[in-house]
Amino acid sequence: MPLDQKTIEALILQGIPDAKMLIEDLAGDGDHYAAHVESPAFAGKSRVQQHQMVYAALKGKMGGELHALALYTSVP
Repeated sequence: MPLDQKTIEALILQGIPDAKMLIEDLAGDGDHYAAHVESPAFAGKSRVQQHQMVYAALKGKMGGELHALALYTSVP
């Protein structure tokens, strides 16, 4: 079963509590999303490390319940 937008937001906030984000359903199918995540926790980290933090927050759901995620991260 695909993840809904609210669940994705909740998972990211559990892992990165100070994150601000915008989650978009790209195809309207609940299976392809774009996530724009901003957090002070990303400071000093490479883009790869920032993305790894988001994937870790998703608790292994990427590639299973969450089929596709275009991920954009930034520091405020």
